[in-house]
Amino acid sequence: MNRLRIKHVTGFRYDGDVTASYNEARMLPVTSEGQLVLYANLEVFPNSLNHSYVDYWGTQVSSFEILTSHDELSLTATSLVEVRPRDHRERHLDWAALGTEMERATSYVEQLVQTPPTAPPESVVALAREAIASNSPCDAALAICTAIGEQIEYVPGSTGVHTTAAEAWSQKKGVCQDIAHLAIGALRSVGIPARYVSGYLHPDPDAALGQTVVGESHAWVEWFCGDWRGFDPTNRIDIGDRHVAVGRGRDYNDVAPLRGVYAGQHASTLFVSVEITREA
Repeated sequence: MNRLRIKHVTGFRYDGDVTASYNEARMLPVTSEGQLVLYANLEVFPNSLNHSYVDYWGTQVSSFEILTSHDELSLTATSLVEVRPRDHRERHLDWAALGTEMERATSYVEQLVQTPPTAPPESVVALAREAIASNSPCDAALAICTAIGEQIEYVPGSTGVHTTAAEAWSQKKGVCQDIAHLAIGALRSVGIPARYVSGYLHPDPDAALGQTVVGESHAWVEWFCGDWRGFDPTNRIDIGDRHVAVGRGRDYNDVAPLRGVYAGQHASTLFVSVEITREA
C-alpha cells in the first residue's frame, strides 16, 4: 500500500487583464476500487465561488466563474490518497459471453463508440484483428494494448491535446494521452468496450518515504471483459499502487483537468506542475 500526497498546480497567464472567465476543473480523485481518498481540496485564485458535482462518467467536477478583472488564473489541487495493489484476476470469458455481458448495461455499449480522438487508422484495426484471431477477449485486450505501447515512442511535447490517435500513429510517437487513445480505438474496433482514465503515476517505485518527486498527469485505459480491467500501455504495466485515478470517460475531452472560456482580447499561456510525495 502506498499513501501518496499529490500537489497539482495549473492555470493560465494572460498577456493582459481579462474581464471574466468561466471554468471547469477535474483535478480531484474520488474513492474507488483500489484507492481511498483521505483528503482532497482545490484552491482557486482569484477567489471564486465553487460548485462541485459528479459528472455522468463519475468524475468530480469543480465549476467556477471569476467576474473580476485578472491577468492570471491559478488552481492548486492537493490530495492524499491510499492506493492498494489492484487484483487483476484472470477471467475466462469467450466472445459470445462478452456479447451477453455487454447487453446488461449501457455503460458498456457507450464505450464501444469511436470518438474523433480515438478513431484508429486501418493498420491499427488490422493489428487488433490479428490479436483476436487466437485469443479470448481478455487476452486479446492485453495483447493489443501491449503492442500499441511497444510501437509508439513516448516523447514528451511531441503532440498536443488536440492530436488524434491516427496522427500519433503516423509519426509513431506521442505522449500517454495519444497512446491511451490508440489503445482504446484498437479495442473498440474489435468489439471490446474501453474507456480513458486520467490521473497520476508516481514515477519512482523506489522513492523514499517523505521524498517529493516531480510528477505529471497521466493517462491509461480500462477495458471490459467481465469486469473493468486497467492497464498502462505507455509503460506496459498493470495498474498498481502508484496509479491514482481522477476521471474516466470516452476520451481525453471527457476528463480534461481544466477547461473554460474567458472574456478579453489577450492571449493565454497554460502552466502546469505536479509534485508527488510518498508518505507511507
